[in-house]
Amino acid sequence: MLRKLMFWSVTVVFPLPLVLTYDSVATEPEQLRFYIFLGLVAYSWWLLAIALSVRPPWLDRLVGLKSIYGLHGMLGVLAICAAYLHSENSYSPSQLARDLGDWSFYGALTVLSYSVFFMSGWLTDRSRLLLSVKRMLEKVFRHQLSVWIHRLNLLIVAMIWLHTHLLLRVNQHLSLMVLFDLYTVVVLGVHVWKKWIAPDTYLTGTVIGNEARGESTRKVSVALNGTAAKLRPGDSLFLRFEGTSAVSKEWHPFSVTDDSQETLTFTISQHGDFTRRLGRVDPGALVRLEGPFGRFESIVEGRDPDAPLVLLGMGAGVAPLLSLTAAHHATRDIHLLWAVRKPQDAYYLEELEKYRAASEGRLQVATSVGRFRRDALAGVLTAEEVEKGEFFIVGPNPAVIASRRMLRRIGVGVRRIHDERLTM
Repeated sequence: MLRKLMFWSVTVVFPLPLVLTYDSVATEPEQLRFYIFLGLVAYSWWLLAIALSVRPPWLDRLVGLKSIYGLHGMLGVLAICAAYLHSENSYSPSQLARDLGDWSFYGALTVLSYSVFFMSGWLTDRSRLLLSVKRMLEKVFRHQLSVWIHRLNLLIVAMIWLHTHLLLRVNQHLSLMVLFDLYTVVVLGVHVWKKWIAPDTYLTGTVIGNEARGESTRKVSVALNGTAAKLRPGDSLFLRFEGTSAVSKEWHPFSVTDDSQETLTFTISQHGDFTRRLGRVDPGALVRLEGPFGRFESIVEGRDPDAPLVLLGMGAGVAPLLSLTAAHHATRDIHLLWAVRKPQDAYYLEELEKYRAASEGRLQVATSVGRFRRDALAGVLTAEEVEKGEFFIVGPNPAVIASRRMLRRIGVGVRRIHDERLTM
């Protein structure tokens, strides 16, 4: 909790140098100065959102990708609010400066509205109607298009940068403009390095297996050209398939199914426009891997070693939980609950039986066709698991949200519920 509070405090800390520098040199009336402050704060928040979009692995290990994405989205909302107050209460004699400010504001508002509906799940994960509408519209607004629309933030930042340089009441202060440009260059430099230069340093591998598991899932095996030494149980990686036209070259996150560091196995649910084409990827295709990401193992290590681990996976969401099971079935009490759509979708029962046989009674496995409902879950879990267990949930966003709510209702403390969602 303290880590997350410190992480969110960057929202206040990041704009402070710009605000304090302007305050020290400005001669404008106090009221006008306040609205210029808001403009600087909004710009800082847009830059910070871009910096977070590169997914620093070290930051993921501290607070997790869910917190990073959460702050990224919230900064977009806060920046729009600050920019609106700035634009409605300040004035520039330069027509070009005014136009650039207006274009950037409406562009940012458009990107935010699109991202909230198509990329964040803030609305669609909580409304079946909106989720159905989203799925229909995704036939036109595919994931790759969504990524490019999201990248319009870079153009918006460029317009705001030029807008600021045209404002006489701001550009006359050398110290402010040097700091303003330094913010911009550093953040955009990090973005360019991470997106176009750093991938050359990532792990690479070759697809050695791509087989169907059930009606809508694939098991993809990748032999690494090296060792994933930083990989931990429960981790995920972002994959990009190269040298093939079967799928796009955008990065997509997938969880590792086992605990090997040389040949990685990914269990992938085929529900998006990208994953539905994975069957076309042939063995021999080159794969580039970014990561690893994940905090499940850190949480396990930081909690009571005698507390049972309750792993709740839905469909392909069992993948990272299998790697946790592989790592801890001989040393921890584990109760794995796996919800599947159809009986034939329980395609890892043989592997789980091997883990169970080697666990000396520590591992229990329960499967359900359809989600575990409250009454069934209360009957499956022991009193000790409800009172002391550490719960790990992985699955689609709506299912994870519903499962968290259900666990809290049967008495599981919120600090003992950890989740990973299969959408970004």
